[in-house]
Amino acid sequence: MLGSLRRISSHGLGLVPTLRRVMLDNAAGTDIKISGWVRSVRVQKRIAFAEISDGSTLKGVQVIMEDPLMAKGLTTGCSVEIAGTLSDSPGREQSKEIQANCVKIIGDADAETYPLQKKRHTLEFLREIGHLRPRSQTIGAVTRLRDHAEVGLHKFFHDNEFVRIHTPALTANDCEGGGETFNVVTLGTEHPESDFFGKRVNLTVSGQLHLEVFAGAFKRVYTLNPAFRAEPSQTGRHLSEFWMLEAECAFVDSLSTLVGVEEEMVRSTTRFLVENAGAELDFFARDNERLAQLVRRLTDQKPYARITYTEAIDILQRADPVANFAFKPRWGQGLQSEHERYLATSHFEGPVFVTDYPAAIKPFYMLPNPDGRTVACMDLLVPGPCELLGGSLREHDYGRLKSAIEAQGFEEGSLDWYLNLRKYGTTPHAGFGMGFERFIQMVTGLDSVRDIIPFPRHTGRCQY
Repeated sequence: MLGSLRRISSHGLGLVPTLRRVMLDNAAGTDIKISGWVRSVRVQKRIAFAEISDGSTLKGVQVIMEDPLMAKGLTTGCSVEIAGTLSDSPGREQSKEIQANCVKIIGDADAETYPLQKKRHTLEFLREIGHLRPRSQTIGAVTRLRDHAEVGLHKFFHDNEFVRIHTPALTANDCEGGGETFNVVTLGTEHPESDFFGKRVNLTVSGQLHLEVFAGAFKRVYTLNPAFRAEPSQTGRHLSEFWMLEAECAFVDSLSTLVGVEEEMVRSTTRFLVENAGAELDFFARDNERLAQLVRRLTDQKPYARITYTEAIDILQRADPVANFAFKPRWGQGLQSEHERYLATSHFEGPVFVTDYPAAIKPFYMLPNPDGRTVACMDLLVPGPCELLGGSLREHDYGRLKSAIEAQGFEEGSLDWYLNLRKYGTTPHAGFGMGFERFIQMVTGLDSVRDIIPFPRHTGRCQY
């Protein structure tokens, strides 16, 4: 019976339609009413023009006022309601425009102090006015891409029968074992780090261990949740608060299978952006042909390149005489950003999976390879953010995992629950994590993730 209920159209909600919907649903000659914010206003002797935006489109819509007095009081930044008639536009910038017959100012904006004037603003300047920067064209485009990318990711996982799990923000564990966590304290108590929970608790750096709990019951699970890292870095690649897409799959014993899932997720989500946010992608690629080529490469059917860590080191060592890396590539050491950038941008000119890293430089939960030196893992390197995602087959043997946890030096008993998953119906399983901001950085070509998250938090910075 419930399945027979009709879907309610968004028009039935009683909300004022967006500019995007007005432009899509109405033909020239239709009387319409819009609302939004003024991006620019230009008054001449016999006519006035204004560009109105409401965040639903890249360029906004041009409003023509044949009586310049209609523009009285209009300033950049003010909010308005406008009634008029939709008409075909003779200009190349838009297909339709509005001939206004009534303009109503809803909220004034002081033209002398409003910081977003019609000129090019640097991204550094926009960060200083984070409460207003969503009205800028660049941040507006980023925001719509974030929205569509999240929808595309959810669609991919739901289409492939993954179940979304809401993993906790508060945890007594440090998944990566790096110690770069934010501790939760209760002010005004004798023991602020332990009085509330009875133990030390921190903000999560990853939902992986909790996802593995549900992968032992639902087979395929994923999460898209905030994560926190107390890393004192001032580079444009790091944030203290960011969003992580993570997935775990039970009954997976092949690294190739996991790589296939990751590759199709990236390809499918990027295609979703091309189909639903093409104008925004074009906005960022308009003067960047390499970015346009990357998007095409991400979406075509040609498999992404795959090499082992050992092969990567060989490529880098042969390139070093010309590339002159600051950190000389050596087997057994982690790949530096300059190494990842060379592989993805110069050598392969596109996405490349690097697999089978040395066990000594990877976390305790990764499954060892038969060679005893490496683990069954991978990183996906791409132009722009370099490392986009990382994953591995997980250690599913109780004895080996217990030894790895003890060698890592975790507090005794703190991961007994995680170990117990290997005692009761353990399976070969695998998973991965992708920084959501890094995905958006990849398709926009922006240099800093601080311009990709709505409210960036990093060392010395937590506004709003």
